Amino acid sequence: NFSEGTIDMNMLAVILATTVNFTTQTACHPDDFKHYDTATIRSRFVMEKVMEPDRINVTYTLYDRFVYGGAMPVTKDLDLDSFLELKAENFLDRRELGVINVGGSGVVTVDGEEYALDFKEALYVGCGKKKVGFKSNDAKNPAKFYINSCPAHRPCPTVLIPMDKARYNHLGSQETVNERILRQYVHPAVCESCQLSMGMTVLEPGSVWNTMPAHTHERRME
Repeated sequence: NFSEGTIDMNMLAVILATTVNFTTQTACHPDDFKHYDTATIRSRFVMEKVMEPDRINVTYTLYDRFVYGGAMPVTKDLDLDSFLELKAENFLDRRELGVINVGGSGVVTVDGEEYALDFKEALYVGCGKKKVGFKSNDAKNPAKFYINSCPAHRPCPTVLIPMDKARYNHLGSQETVNERILRQYVHPAVCESCQLSMGMTVLEPGSVWNTMPAHTHERRME
């Protein structure tokens, strides 16, 4: 019980044995951001290394307690362990998870059930699951699992989402140099989730990532 100042020893043992390489990212006020130089902006907002062979790298951000990162199994299978900031024995005790494979074919195992993910295929995993693991089918062309996770107050079914089942959006134009394809995998039109939304944007040839027209997305964790 962390709130009372004592720690369950089983939970402590799990947390101390974690194989997840994590960093914590604190929130900042928009007015403070105006005074940041380039180095400070990168240190506060950029995750420098997402995919690393045989590692799970994640960032735990205090923006909505969101977790993002990557798992890249090459010569061994990887387990998504809990870590100190989650204050939980298992990673998904009070969280949900989205996974998109951006590498070679691989497998995500959820409580003993295997889900095969090819390139640009996704998996949604609801809260309450105990064990999540990642493995590649070919070490020479390893899977690269990009992962997002946010708090969840209720469980939802685990769903495998092929690319052709994602919600398709053709956005931007060549004239504004931002023509792109957005595929929404974890979306109400595709699968049920508690709070998480997740997709993948692919830029068309000649386009670049930009913010035009300038806009923000309001948080919706409430």
